[in-house]
Amino acid sequence: MAERGAAASLTGEVDAFLAGLAPTASPATLDAYRRDLAALLAFLEAQGVEAWPALDVGLVRRFLGSERARGLAPRSLARRRSALSRLADHLVGRGLLDHNPVALVRAPRQPRHLPSPVDVDRLSRFLDTPHDGSPLAVRDQAMLELFYSCGLRLAELAGLDLGDLQPERVRVKGKGGKPRQVPLGRRALQALDLWLVVRGTLAAPGEAALFVGARGARLGHRAIQQRLALVARRRGLDEHLHPHRLRHSFASHLLESSQDLRAVQELLGHANLSTTQVYTRLDWQHLAASYDAAHPRARRARGRDDEAPT
Repeated sequence: MAERGAAASLTGEVDAFLAGLAPTASPATLDAYRRDLAALLAFLEAQGVEAWPALDVGLVRRFLGSERARGLAPRSLARRRSALSRLADHLVGRGLLDHNPVALVRAPRQPRHLPSPVDVDRLSRFLDTPHDGSPLAVRDQAMLELFYSCGLRLAELAGLDLGDLQPERVRVKGKGGKPRQVPLGRRALQALDLWLVVRGTLAAPGEAALFVGARGARLGHRAIQQRLALVARRRGLDEHLHPHRLRHSFASHLLESSQDLRAVQELLGHANLSTTQVYTRLDWQHLAASYDAAHPRARRARGRDDEAPT
């Protein structure tokens, strides 16, 4: 009975943590954290751990080491660590831990796998390809234009409500529930206007979601991914198309044209500029050129270095 009580105590705190996370986290993040912490609970049970105060640096390292030995990828290991760290913060707040032991454990290094942007001319031809005019095709076109014209994440587009549309802009809820305003380009506005005309033929009464499926309810993440892949095949795009690739194309094409890294950062909803640099594959030459063009101490006459005395 004591063992069952200990297990229930461990599980109860995980459930409380996830319940507190639910209002601000995306469903995908919540599901991933639930799996991560289920793995942790299984590990703690195997180790005979009965109370949270036993969670220390050594135990955290053994857990992550066991997950690595099972063949878990670096990205998944990093998420395991993130879930555990946030749980530890919750336990500190509850007085069950004196400090967060995960903070002393380094996150595994992750390889950078970025999708290549679709060529701008090829993407333009793809988006301009006529469709059959059905409500579903009109909806899919509006989603495509929003992904590419606004650089939205999959969860951001899926979570849009009718009330988020404003004149020439859309209100988006980003990671962690952080809101931002994103301007709507001319083509995105046209596509949305056409969708709003026919949306009522699909949407169930009282449905607040901007994008709905054939049954009238909010369109889910997987359904959006499948529709994008289907449209790509039908229009003869010989490349795999998914929401993140459209977002990456948005960022890359905008940066190439504007060379305004800060603006791209704001539009993407990145908290740190370094994230935008990696996301858009900003190279050193771009940074050096911007520095030489803008900094008063950097600008110098051509050939001055060559004229220095020897």
